[in-house]
Parts: sequence; structure tokens; C-alpha cells
Amino acid sequence: MPVLAGWRMRAWWGMVGTALLSALWILWPPWPARGGSPEPQPTLTILIWHWPFAERPPELHSSSCALFGAAHCRLSTNRSLLTSADVVVFHHRELQMRRAHLPLDRRPHGQPWVWASMESPSHTRGLSRLRGIFNWVLSYRRDSDIFVPYGRLEPHTGPLPSPPPPKRRVAIWVVSNFQERQRRVRLYRQLAPHLHVDVFGRATRRPLCPGCLLPTVARYRFYLAFENSQHRDYITEKFWRNALAAGVVPVVLGPPRVNYEAFVPADAFVHVDDFGSARELAGFLAGMNESCYQRFFAWRERLRVHLLSDWTERFCSICTRYPHLPRGQVYEDLEGWFQV
Repeated sequence: MPVLAGWRMRAWWGMVGTALLSALWILWPPWPARGGSPEPQPTLTILIWHWPFAERPPELHSSSCALFGAAHCRLSTNRSLLTSADVVVFHHRELQMRRAHLPLDRRPHGQPWVWASMESPSHTRGLSRLRGIFNWVLSYRRDSDIFVPYGRLEPHTGPLPSPPPPKRRVAIWVVSNFQERQRRVRLYRQLAPHLHVDVFGRATRRPLCPGCLLPTVARYRFYLAFENSQHRDYITEKFWRNALAAGVVPVVLGPPRVNYEAFVPADAFVHVDDFGSARELAGFLAGMNESCYQRFFAWRERLRVHLLSDWTERFCSICTRYPHLPRGQVYEDLEGWFQV
């Protein structure tokens, strides 16, 4: 065989062999180094000492956290696991009401304890008793170790939502706790002479069933997303679910505008602080034309609302954050940190 032809034949077989090896490499991944299969990732056990607002905890499955992107994570309410749990979580409301007590005398050395609460400082008592106990905090505050807001905006992963239905009414407020000393009640009293607001909720004679809330709110242009107290990052389901998820523009009373803009676009809401008086605010809401109103929904073309109202999802977020949480940290003055 001529030398050139032989060289071409060897080159051709070399290319064929390389292609075959590449195909085998894709079909059968390379063997693990040092033989055997890789070590499985250990499962993190999160003990919930008392399930929030529940006499009986929900049924938890080994795969509960896998639904929220934390596959190697197990939630449990079995208190016999205290000595072996990786993390123990205590919800403040049960501690505040003395329905749950801290097992300080049985706490394993070095075991991280998490203080959890989604309430505002105005409705949180008894923190002075909790000095030097907790290592991590789970709350709606952005500076929490485990930051869990009431909601967030995420990029669309499916078809775009339908546009909000036609609005025939101007403003609605759903309220369950109506007290004259509250700033939101005082503001409502100032608005009422200048703007008709339909008021629903347990504090009125017009309660709404759980399934009736969003369809009722969706018929209005504006929802009064007035928080019961004003604190940093305290932006609750009134804003996320009752307004944004319902396809209604929220009129917010809470932390300053810049705080809301850390969560959502600046043109997604109306802030009461932008107006010199309640009468000026009422005139702005009542006199808005349709083209200006639709600008408040520009964010819906690229983002969607994700509500974080499930305590299982909130607790599973501990596993996601666990590798990044500070070791050896202790909140010596939890009250001083939270009551701002």
C-alpha cells in the first residue's frame, strides 16, 4: 500500500475511534475517582419544636422539602429527635403565649437554634427573656439569617397571565383588625370624605370567605394595602396576595417607598407618602385615566408573584441557607436587633 494511502487509512480509523470513544463517554460517564460510587449527601434534620398556630402539626413527608428545591432536608416535629437534630426551630408566637417552652436543660452542645417569626415588632413581646439563646433568625427582614419575605417577584416560567379584568369600582379595603389608634384607620377616616372605599373583612359586617377574597378584590382598581404597623421590610400578604396577585394596584401604607422598591418596581404601586394629604391622594386615585392605570402593570409582562405563605416552604429554606449560615453566632440582644 502506498505510504500516503496508508497514512490516510490510519487517520480515518483514528477519527472513527475518537468518535466512538466520545459516544461511549456520553452514554457511560467516567468511573468515580478511586473506584466505587460517590458518597451520598447527608440528610439535614430540622426539628420544628411547635408548628406555628397549630394544635396539631401537618403531616410531613421525607420529600416535603424536595418540592422547594431542598432534596436532602427533612422536617420533623418529633421532639425525641432533640439530641440528634441538626437544627431546632422555635416559633415566637407559641413562646410568647407560653404554649411552648425552651428545653434549655436538654440542649446538645453546639446545636444551632433558630428564632422564627413573621410578625412585626409592634406585635412581638417577651424578647428580653431570649438573650443569648438563638443562633439564627428566620423572618421577613432582609438582614435575617434566613430571609423569608411574604412574597417576591420571579421571572415568568410559563405563559403570560391574562390581563386584569375590567374594573368598575375604584377602591377596596379588607380589614380584620380595626382600631381607631392605628395609623391606617386614621388615614382611612381622612380618605373617606373624598373617595368611596368599599370595606370588607371580619372587622365589618361584610366578611369574605377565603375563596371570595381575590375575585372580589379583582373588580377594583386599587387595594388599600395598609399594614397594621410600620416597620422596616414589613410588607405582608396585604400587598403580595390581596393586591398584586389579584391584579389590583396596591396603595401602600408601611415602610418608606425606597423599602418597597427593594422588592418590586417603583411603578407597581402607589405610596401614601407621595402625597401631601389624604384629599390629594383621593383625587389622584379617582381621577386616573385608563392609560395611566395600565402602566402600573408593566411588570407583569416579565415577572410573576410567588407567595411564600406555606410554613413548610419557609422552614425548608433553612436547608437552602444552611451551608452559608454563620457558625458560632449568638443573638445576645434579640430584642435590640428586632425592635427597630
